[in-house]
Amino acid sequence: MPVMFHIPGPLRSFTAGQAEVDLAASPATLSEALAALWVRHPGLRDRLVTEQGQVREHINLFVGNEHFRYTGGLATPLAADTEVWIIPAISGG
Repeated sequence: MPVMFHIPGPLRSFTAGQAEVDLAASPATLSEALAALWVRHPGLRDRLVTEQGQVREHINLFVGNEHFRYTGGLATPLAADTEVWIIPAISGG
C-alpha cells in the first residue's frame, strides 16, 4: 500500500462510497498522488483544486500528520505507506 487517501464523508459520493482509496502506484510527490487519485475518481478534482490547479482554500491536506502547506505544498515528497487525509473546512454557527 504505497499511498492511502482518507476521504471525508461529503466527498465519498465521488469515490463510490469509499472512505479510503489505496493507490497501486508509488507517487513521489503529493501532486503525483493526487493525479493518480483523479484518474480513478475524476469527480474529486474539481472539489479539491481550482481551475489553475491550486488546492482550494477550504480544503486541508495532511500528509501523515503534517499540513501540506508546511511541507512543500503539492511538491511534498511522499514516502512508502504514506497516508493523506483530505479534510474540508467546516463553518457555521
